[in-house]
Amino acid sequence: MKRELHKDVCEETVFAGLYERLSQNLHDYLYYKYGDRLNPSDKIQEAFIKLWENCKKVTVDKAKSFLYTVANNLMLNEVKHQKVVLKYQSLNPKHQTNESPEFLMEQEEYYKKYQEVLAGLTEEQRTAFLLNKVEGKKHEEIAEMLGVTRKVVEYRIYSAFNVLRTELESFKIK
Repeated sequence: MKRELHKDVCEETVFAGLYERLSQNLHDYLYYKYGDRLNPSDKIQEAFIKLWENCKKVTVDKAKSFLYTVANNLMLNEVKHQKVVLKYQSLNPKHQTNESPEFLMEQEEYYKKYQEVLAGLTEEQRTAFLLNKVEGKKHEEIAEMLGVTRKVVEYRIYSAFNVLRTELESFKIK
């Protein structure tokens, strides 16, 4: 009959020996089962901390089973947590704003009016204006693209500005 030298793992040399003997195999087990994404090394450290916290309750011959069970449960908890995180990320939070409904309506009306005024511009004015203001192109680039001089492009952009200014000036927002 085998007689145990130590009843529990609270002795530092026994605990260190368990760590040396079991940590690499436990790491490999968790790594192969769950992969590297869930940090198996961290879970091993946590399992050994739990073993140390419960050292009076765990005998040496039950330590391996205890460590594998605790480490596996820690990984399963992490998997559950990651599922919750992914579920929360997949939900699109409602777009909330601090603006009043009146402001939002006025903003929408202004945008519609702006679109109407843009549609009312000549094709040359609209093209030069949008290339400059929306796409950020320089006057020289636009002139090269349209096959006109830089002065013509400047005239088209500024005349589009004038039309926008006069048409949208009559649209007052309180």
